[in-house]
Amino acid sequence: MAAHVIEADAVVIGAGPVGLFQVFQLGLLEVQAHVIDALPYAGGQCVELYADKPIYDIPAVPVTTGSGLIESLLKQIAPFGPQMHLSQQVASVQRQDDGSIHLLTTKGQQFRTKALFVAAGVGAFVPRGLPLKGIAAFEQTQLHYHTPDLHALAKRHVVIYGGGDAALECALEVLAHENTHRPASVTLMHRRDVFTASSDTQARVQALRANGALRFAAAQIAGFEARDGRLAALNVLDSEGQSHALPTDQLLVFLGTSPKMGPIADWGLAMERKQVEVNTENFATNVQGIFAVGDINNYPGKKKLILCGFHEATLAAYGAMPLIFPEKKVMLQYTTTSPRLHALLGVQTPEKK
Repeated sequence: MAAHVIEADAVVIGAGPVGLFQVFQLGLLEVQAHVIDALPYAGGQCVELYADKPIYDIPAVPVTTGSGLIESLLKQIAPFGPQMHLSQQVASVQRQDDGSIHLLTTKGQQFRTKALFVAAGVGAFVPRGLPLKGIAAFEQTQLHYHTPDLHALAKRHVVIYGGGDAALECALEVLAHENTHRPASVTLMHRRDVFTASSDTQARVQALRANGALRFAAAQIAGFEARDGRLAALNVLDSEGQSHALPTDQLLVFLGTSPKMGPIADWGLAMERKQVEVNTENFATNVQGIFAVGDINNYPGKKKLILCGFHEATLAAYGAMPLIFPEKKVMLQYTTTSPRLHALLGVQTPEKK
């Protein structure tokens, strides 16, 4: 049986601020977008690098944060119902004879789209792997870089490795699960008893440690033991240099993320210093049907600012319309006065005075 191919008018690669605003501009033109991102949540660089840091240069918004900006953008695009395909990267892009573009993701999902918008920022943010020879054999079964289905942890010995917000919040989520589905044990492991998570998160974790619900080990992973092809224990080195075997059925690793260009360089796009060359009329690339917006692109005078990415996304949306709806005459409408845009946005048209 042939694999299912999702037919899409537009696909956006990247769920950062520019990718989300691309969805909004397409929505105003009555184009529903599918969004693909390597992270398990929207936000991209904004959430990964400065979630709680202030941003002062968003027009008409005196101050916000990375996470605050993403939250607002998600609310803004909600009326258009974009379909999000997260925790996966685009592995291949091929232009078809009929002008459409075929995409295949690392999860095996396939898309055929009329227009592709690359808003991949500085690259896909992917989890930093555990640098331990042979451990990758347990990925997706016993080794996870994101919180897995919590039911899979029931009655298992779980080790959470890391000291940031993601690791501590994972511990809180795992232990908040119903008693019937809780793990046999949960151990939070970090190289020292000092964390980089928010103070509120740390306080909640300390409370769980105090009542014995959460174990803590100041140690580093030095090796592992396997039995019958399954991960059975971790060999850990504690703060005093002593080696111990820690029974482990499920290992959840949170060592942060790093941006990687990935396979974009193999898609036939004209590139300069790992950036995609575009024109400034509609931010199209050298491959028909593919547009690039935000930090991933390059052109004379380019400035890597969120504001500039918003401008690029607007022109790219209009530039793609002859490919998406070739028979449709596109008129510039204003959200202030257009009843049609008000209907799309789900707001009431103001009465004329």
